[in-house]
Amino acid sequence: MAASIFNWSGGKDSCLALHHILQNQRFDIRYLLTTVNQTYNRVSMHGVRESLLVEQANSIGLPLYRVKLPELPDMATYELAMNKHLTTLKAEGITHAIFGDLFLADLKVYRENKLAEIGLKAEFPLWKRDTKEVLKEFISLGYQTIIVCTQQGLEDFCGRVIDEHFINDLPAGIDPCGENGEFHTFVFDGPLFKTPINFTLGEKIFRTFPAPDGETEQGYWYIDLIEKDGME
Repeated sequence: MAASIFNWSGGKDSCLALHHILQNQRFDIRYLLTTVNQTYNRVSMHGVRESLLVEQANSIGLPLYRVKLPELPDMATYELAMNKHLTTLKAEGITHAIFGDLFLADLKVYRENKLAEIGLKAEFPLWKRDTKEVLKEFISLGYQTIIVCTQQGLEDFCGRVIDEHFINDLPAGIDPCGENGEFHTFVFDGPLFKTPINFTLGEKIFRTFPAPDGETEQGYWYIDLIEKDGME
C-alpha cells in the first residue's frame, strides 16, 4: 500500500472520501493533515475549534498532522508552509496526498502541480461524482454532520444538522455539497467513528474577509461548536 496523507477538513466530503479510501486498501493513511489558524486555534475557513478536530482524529483512530498558518495568509506564505511540511512528510516515506474535492478543476490542477514539484502524487476518490448522490450516500451510510459556516444569505442553515430533507430545502443554485464554498460542515458521528463527538452550540457570528479581487469583501456566518467533556 502507498504511504499517504489525507487532507482532512473535518467535513462531510473529506469524511466520505476517507471512508472509500480505507475500504479499497490501496493506501496506507499515515496522517490526517489539516491547516489550523494559529491565532485562534481553529480549522482554517471552517472555524471549528482545534480541540474538536483532535477528538475527531482520536475517534477515527488516525494521527492528526497540523499545519499552523497565520490569520489570512497570502498565497506565498501558504505555499511556503505547505512545501516545508510536505517535504518533511515525503522524507518519512509519504508518496501520495488524498483530497475530497469533487469538481473544481482549477483547484485539482493546482494541487497536482504543487505536489509534483515535491515529488508527490494526488488522489481524488470522489472526483466528478454527482454532488446530490454524494450527499445521499453520506447520509445513507449513517454519518452525521452539522453546518458550521455558510456564505452570507444562508444564515438559517448555519448550525443545521444535514438530513434527508436538506437538499429540498436548499435555495436554487446552491450546490448540495457546498462545493462552490456555499457552506462547510463538521462530521460528528458515523461508521468511521469509535465514539460520537459531543458538543453544544455556541454563538453565531458574522465575519467578512477580502475577496480574491482585493476590492470587495465576502461575508460568512459561523456557529461555534463547544466541546462537552464527559458527556454521555
